Amino acid sequence: KSTLLMHLNGYLSATAGEVRIGDFPLTRTTLPEIRRAVGMVFQDPDDQLFMPTVHDDVAFGPLNLGFPPAEVDQRVRDALERVGAGHLQHKAPYHLSGGEKKRVAIATVLSMAPDILVLDEPTSGLDPCARRQLMGLLGAFQHTRIITSHDLDMVLELCERTIVLHEGEVRADGPTRELLGD
Repeated sequence: KSTLLMHLNGYLSATAGEVRIGDFPLTRTTLPEIRRAVGMVFQDPDDQLFMPTVHDDVAFGPLNLGFPPAEVDQRVRDALERVGAGHLQHKAPYHLSGGEKKRVAIATVLSMAPDILVLDEPTSGLDPCARRQLMGLLGAFQHTRIITSHDLDMVLELCERTIVLHEGEVRADGPTRELLGD
């Protein structure tokens, strides 16, 4: 599942076949546009957070896209507020709890304003309180969400459609309530 997600914005390249995001094939030419459209949140936020401060991590993407400093700062504030982490902007990521790191990792993606939010096992490793908070946060998003998870309660609550994969093949595809009820 993680490998599939890594193909959606070009972190991995297909060795056969074609990856398409909507009507657009993923190629070297389309990669910059697709990475603007598809925001990836890794399973382990430590793989995503690498700057000295939370603010720097959330600003990294918009700065690399060439946005002016004032707009970058606004995007950072907006993204951190949206995930309830505005008070963390001056902290070092390694001083954060697991739930705080997940929120900041999501903010790094939101600061890029993607059309599609891709999340790999977003509730893994969280305590029940942090899990519930994250589920509330994800439920409030209006983005297209693609989520891999073994957390069936979260899937039932957040996902209208579910695709079950087994050994790289689609084994079931349909409304979540129907699939989980079977």
